[in-house]
Amino acid sequence: MKTEFKFSNLLGTVYSQGNLLFSPDGSCLFSPVGNRVTVFDLVNNKSHTLPFAHRKNIARIGLTPRGNLLLSIDEDGRAILTNVPRRIVLHHFSFKSAVSALSFAPSGRHFAVGVGRHIEVWHTPSTPDQNVDGELEFAPFVRHRVYAGHFDTVTNIEWSGDSMFFLSSARDLTARIWSLDPVEEFVPTTLAGHREGVIGAYFSKDQETIFTVSKDGAVFQWEYIGNPNAIESDDVAMKDDGVQERWRITERHYFLQNNAKVNCAVFHPDSNLLVAGFSNGVFGLYEMPEFNMIHTLSISQNDIDFVTINKTGEWLAFGASKLGQLLVWEWQSESYILKQQGHFDSMNALVYSPDGQKVVTTADDGKIKVWDVNSGFCIVTFTEHTSGVTACEFAKRGNVLFTSSLDGSIRAWDLIRYRNFRTFTAPTRLSFSCMAVDPSGEVVCAGSLDSFDIHIWSVQTGQLLDRLAGHEGPVSTLAFAPNGGVVVSGSWDHTVRIWSVFDRTQTSEPLQLQADVLDVAFRPDSRQLAVSTLDGQLTFWSVSEAEQQSGVDGRRDVSGGRKIGDRRTAATSSGNKSFNTLRYSADGTCVLAGGNSKYICLYSVASLVLLKRFTVSINLSLSGTQEFLNSRLLTEAGPEGLIDEQGEASDLEDRIDRTLPGATRGGDPSARKRMPEVRVSGLAFAPTGRSFCAASTEGLLIYSLDTLPLFDPIDLDLAVTPASTIHVLEKEKDYLKALVMAFRLNEAPLIRQVFEAVPHTSIELTVAELPIVYIPRLLRFVALQTEESPHLEFCLLWVQAILVSHGQWVSDNRGQVDSELRVVARAVGKIRDELRRLADENVYTIDYLLSQPSAKDGLQNGQKSIASEAHVENAMDEDEDGEGEWIGLD
Repeated sequence: MKTEFKFSNLLGTVYSQGNLLFSPDGSCLFSPVGNRVTVFDLVNNKSHTLPFAHRKNIARIGLTPRGNLLLSIDEDGRAILTNVPRRIVLHHFSFKSAVSALSFAPSGRHFAVGVGRHIEVWHTPSTPDQNVDGELEFAPFVRHRVYAGHFDTVTNIEWSGDSMFFLSSARDLTARIWSLDPVEEFVPTTLAGHREGVIGAYFSKDQETIFTVSKDGAVFQWEYIGNPNAIESDDVAMKDDGVQERWRITERHYFLQNNAKVNCAVFHPDSNLLVAGFSNGVFGLYEMPEFNMIHTLSISQNDIDFVTINKTGEWLAFGASKLGQLLVWEWQSESYILKQQGHFDSMNALVYSPDGQKVVTTADDGKIKVWDVNSGFCIVTFTEHTSGVTACEFAKRGNVLFTSSLDGSIRAWDLIRYRNFRTFTAPTRLSFSCMAVDPSGEVVCAGSLDSFDIHIWSVQTGQLLDRLAGHEGPVSTLAFAPNGGVVVSGSWDHTVRIWSVFDRTQTSEPLQLQADVLDVAFRPDSRQLAVSTLDGQLTFWSVSEAEQQSGVDGRRDVSGGRKIGDRRTAATSSGNKSFNTLRYSADGTCVLAGGNSKYICLYSVASLVLLKRFTVSINLSLSGTQEFLNSRLLTEAGPEGLIDEQGEASDLEDRIDRTLPGATRGGDPSARKRMPEVRVSGLAFAPTGRSFCAASTEGLLIYSLDTLPLFDPIDLDLAVTPASTIHVLEKEKDYLKALVMAFRLNEAPLIRQVFEAVPHTSIELTVAELPIVYIPRLLRFVALQTEESPHLEFCLLWVQAILVSHGQWVSDNRGQVDSELRVVARAVGKIRDELRRLADENVYTIDYLLSQPSAKDGLQNGQKSIASEAHVENAMDEDEDGEGEWIGLD
């Protein structure tokens, strides 16, 4: 089995904190999710997470006007510069302090950051295509100038359209105007008059007007005019000296949103639109300078943390961090472009659908979410459960999902109609902690921490069939054998029991262990059982013989990282030295295990060797990611991270304590934990075996074998360049050589250009001569083109040529190209469905057109003929070639 799994995508979290960004063309939205950045393609309905990770949660992100460079800065001021098209980290840099504002100039030459109460302007790092002078850049970040003048934290920076000036707003109740370079007769100006911190200051399109927005809901309009209260004769004299003319408030407006504070605002100069987000979850859309209210809408139950608008002014993006919501709203049509929300509480379990296209997650917030693996979006959310959902499992046949919950119910869901069609309950109120489903989908059983019995229901009737008694402690895990013969239960009484539920005598075979059982997993062939216990041991048992075959001590492998409140080292701590979840690989040769740790371990079952250890997160904003604690962060009152500083907040609404006393997690009024602990609560292998996903504190992490390298360095020499590839394609007409060169460079636009330039008559010969090593990549590329390209028949000709020329190799290496074949099958099925729907919609129109008589038939039958045979003969004009040409009949 291949073990080169690499991080592929992050689902389950769509927004954490910080600012949102639209790409220059407005088609993509950049959102910070913890210590990573996710890009949502709003046009193609896809999302992907950039591969880099910060050491702490991201506070600010910025994008150059060309959209090729992304600058992301974490809470400590450490920045990463990324090439967005290639997804490569270019530079690491530190601003030495927390950054509260970031903005690139429209010219793209500079960017400004708010570091505390200072503003620093830096030169934008240049890329090779921008460096027209040929000068080498030894320092990617060169500081242009530092601006001092504010007395509190800078909250926002906005550039003028000509990139010569910029506005800064701060919490010291003022906004200031600065020039990038010294300008004659220009003096930095302070705009004062607000009664609370200014959250935004914006230029109008002509730069003759400035709008400032404060947290208390006041909008001031500033213009550069003389003193309207001065005496006229003196006014003229003062104007000559240039003293009396200055920036003055000409209009004052107020939002009046029932004592709600303004959390964020954005102004679009081209359309004069001002958008404000309030602390009560309402946003307002206003037309300036008249301050006409266009629209208000409540989109969240909590604060709106950030709002931005795309370049054309059509789409508004909102982020709410408390509930993890991300919304994109088209204000003209009043419709949602994107509406996503992650789990509010930690995930408990996950499962792949049988076709591998969906992942289902459950969490303590009582919600069940279904995620599309290809697009990365949540497609449906079930909210019928009234308490935390603890387990989920698919029936092997059909689109039926089963979930168990602490509210005492087991529910069955139809994933075609998206509804709950069956609910199972026990005679007494129990909180179900685990569940298993018979592969045939006929029987479902569940275990509880309250009762030591296992309840069994019939899926068809919903009736309780039996209760299995035998355990002397709470039942922690259940699993049906893949062949449906037996069900296995694990308990805190140090035993695992094998039940034959379909026999007349429901006997159980107990397996004795040395500690509490946490999880069990069946090998796909149903012959072996893996058991994880609280003492960190992994044991493997023969199901038929009921005897232990081997075991692994995993305490050293899983231990790693100290919790923020630990008084012991990671090596001596016992809280994170066990595996809470186990899963076999698709071929049964490996076991994947995870627990209350930042590590996921992959073991070989045959050799009992740790093959690979995956690090879930390096985010220091989570507890348990550091190997060693810093003594500087220890105070007399305990660890600095656990000290509640809410009462020291500067704003009144931030100082109010709305939390429930004693509560540690869950719900809006009871979020008491400042630093969540890193842990893995669920694991699942994809049915193809090419990827696996892990439910962690940060979200749903997907690791895949199909993360392509940027280019293939094998046989790559100086002669293989995009220019030479185009020359071979267009001048030499050597399509095979051009295709191989494009695959070596692995640039998607170049491969697409070569692919579409191959004539349809040469496809079969080109594919037949293509080296075998490029077949999987060609198959994957053609499959993606079949889904995205309008050239349907052209793509199908490529698929046909691949299967005809290399069908035997594809059949022999089905495991290597299984995922590609699935994409091809899905694409061909999509084309078939679209053509069928198109034909069904137009069948009556086609029948009508086919039933109409042709002009020739009409003339022969004498229907509506206004010309005789002589007229018809005269209407034919014989050309030089002797062919008849219609010149028309009146």
